Amino acid sequence: MPGHPKVLVVDDEDLLRTGMQRLLEMEGYAVDVAANGTEGVSLGTKGDYDLAIIDLKMPDKDGMEVLKEIHADKPNTVCFIATAFASFDTAIQATKLGADGYIPKPFSVEELLQQLQLGYKKRLLLLETERLRKDRENRLLEIAFERTRMNTIVNALEDGVLVVNKNGEAVLYNPSALKYLPLNEIFIEEFIIPKLNPQIAALINHYLLAEEYLPQSFSTQLALDETNETFIQITCSPVPHPDGTLAGVVTVLKNITELKKIEQLKSQFVSMVSHELKAPMAAVYGYLKLLSDDSITLTGEQRQKFIERSEFRLDSLLKMVNDLLDISRIEMKTVHREIIDLNLSEIIKTILELFSLEIKNRGLIVCFFFLENLSSIKADAEEINRLFTNLISNAIKYNQTNGRIDINISVTENFLVTTIADSGIGMKNEEKKKLFHEFFRAKNEFTKEISGTGLGLSIVKRIVDSYSGKIEVESEFGKGTKFIVSLPFRTSMKIEYFENEK
Repeated sequence: MPGHPKVLVVDDEDLLRTGMQRLLEMEGYAVDVAANGTEGVSLGTKGDYDLAIIDLKMPDKDGMEVLKEIHADKPNTVCFIATAFASFDTAIQATKLGADGYIPKPFSVEELLQQLQLGYKKRLLLLETERLRKDRENRLLEIAFERTRMNTIVNALEDGVLVVNKNGEAVLYNPSALKYLPLNEIFIEEFIIPKLNPQIAALINHYLLAEEYLPQSFSTQLALDETNETFIQITCSPVPHPDGTLAGVVTVLKNITELKKIEQLKSQFVSMVSHELKAPMAAVYGYLKLLSDDSITLTGEQRQKFIERSEFRLDSLLKMVNDLLDISRIEMKTVHREIIDLNLSEIIKTILELFSLEIKNRGLIVCFFFLENLSSIKADAEEINRLFTNLISNAIKYNQTNGRIDINISVTENFLVTTIADSGIGMKNEEKKKLFHEFFRAKNEFTKEISGTGLGLSIVKRIVDSYSGKIEVESEFGKGTKFIVSLPFRTSMKIEYFENEK
């Protein structure tokens, strides 16, 4: 007999109880004995016995009560009622309470062992059944957990997900799928194909209607609305069975609107660069053709004029290329910076001295207000110089003759705030929206004679952003423009104002 089956003998007859214990131990059983019903219930509910032999007639608790309590706590223990007073009624009652059978007294050794062998086989079957039941419950729990976890992951995805079986019925989807398909609702096990966009349906049917399993994925792009404001990328992939046949198709819907916008901006940028490069190159080419054409007689003055115009055009072209390179370096964060403490008022003074001749020639009044003992900022000197050179140059170029420029540096809790206001041309509202775009220049009767690449303010904006600052603009057409630049710093200084008019 494999192992040592555990047997509990509950009987108030000492000789019978002791005799059964010795006999069964000789047969390889592990035996515990109880001299009364109370002791039998205590042992039978605390221990885990394979078999129990319970005497029907005992002085404190009869066998039926002992059987009931043991079976209630240990339903897989195979119990036998041993009695010399068997009857049909007691047999029915014992069976209802969970007894496996009767062992009539007196019994032979062969009868006892045969009953116990059959009972032990049943016990092993009960244990195996219990094990299988628990395994099944654990597997069901694992499946339920896995399904819950998968649903949680799928529902958390920003991309839309739709899974259909080989019959085209929906078996899984997430809320994003409703947004991108777009549908108000999807019912599990509904035939979903007719409700889908024709392009998406065609991709899925490519798998469902194929004669052979297709292992590759297919993808397409789709505009969700007629205005082309939202684009999605649809990627369909097969879901195989273990045997390699098609189980279904998973469709992933990804919002690529921002990528489309970047592509469009890139295309527009290339187009604008090509246009801006073409004009000066064509002009220089034309001048060179004239200079090299022996059939055309040019005076020395004309030749010099053509050369000067070519130099002017090439100089503008070189500035534009350098500006484009600077924009590229800032965008790619490959600009080499030497971060030092900078006094902003000294930088602006130097820039104003640089433009002093132009300011004088145009009769401009420049009022510069700044803080005494102005706290420094940590930045790259070349970048800050370029930032304010652009803004002050614009304030001069786009100002009216005998106009005014007001420059003011003030301090807030976290920023040094520099305002540069002019009394010049100003801008219309639609022009303000495009102000920091590459190659944008306001075009009207006042600006047609003013040269520039249209990249200066785009560079200014990028420099300010790179220092976690901000730039704002206020403008009224015909009255002037004010730029407000805020650069972060730390200060604990006392502020004193004074006016310095140049």
